[in-house]
Amino acid sequence: MSTSLDHVYHGYLPILLVLVIAITIGGVLLLINHLLAKAPLEVTPKKYEVYECGVEPEGSARQQFSVKYYLVGIIFLIFDVEVVFLYPWTIIFKDSIKDSYVILAQMIMFSFLLIGGYLYLRMRGAFDWE
Repeated sequence: MSTSLDHVYHGYLPILLVLVIAITIGGVLLLINHLLAKAPLEVTPKKYEVYECGVEPEGSARQQFSVKYYLVGIIFLIFDVEVVFLYPWTIIFKDSIKDSYVILAQMIMFSFLLIGGYLYLRMRGAFDWE
């Protein structure tokens, strides 16, 4: 006897199968690596030194970055996320504009806010590198 629950769970069978295959392959590869790996013959302090392209490290690894670097990153992230909201709007715009112009008014308001934020940051000098 088939229930409606069987029909719902039937769609998850491929996902479960891929998950089982992925875990099996990962486990087999880890097991092969563990069986074939060789321990180092000798452990020396030279082995634990920093190595990067054969160049000796110079100075400290702790360098200070300008706050401008992080500010530009945050500004990029904000504007990038806002532009992502434009994509769904373009998808539904064609169908929704027939019914009402409300969606167009909302996007115009959103665009003005986006441009206003950009102009505010421009006037505050957030995009100046010096």
